[in-house]
Amino acid sequence: MLKVHTTRSGNVSVICVQGKMVRGETESLRNAALAASNACALVLDLGRVSIIDAGGLSVMLELRAHIESQGIEFRLRNVTKLVRQVLEITRLDSVFENWSDSELRQIPFSGQPVTTLRAAACA
Repeated sequence: MLKVHTTRSGNVSVICVQGKMVRGETESLRNAALAASNACALVLDLGRVSIIDAGGLSVMLELRAHIESQGIEFRLRNVTKLVRQVLEITRLDSVFENWSDSELRQIPFSGQPVTTLRAAACA
């Protein structure tokens, strides 16, 4: 089962994902991402993802395309070794930007620095 929790820090929505990111289990992730339409950046925290399959990757690609078409920046953080390996094997590591918290705080999203991202950590 996939658990999804969204936190908001200023103009950044952080979606924390926990569990199996697999086909048939991603509807809650899709709904959470689509609800973040008023943010200037959406960060997908994958630090607690235990398994990811083609269905999970597909949802990530779909959400990235939709979010960026809305003018919202899309980033990953806390990518686990397993997820990183899957992204590398599928060559999607060049599609998704993966940033550490310190790197995210230094990058301006839509011209505004993200100084409050630290507060939007996953519980």
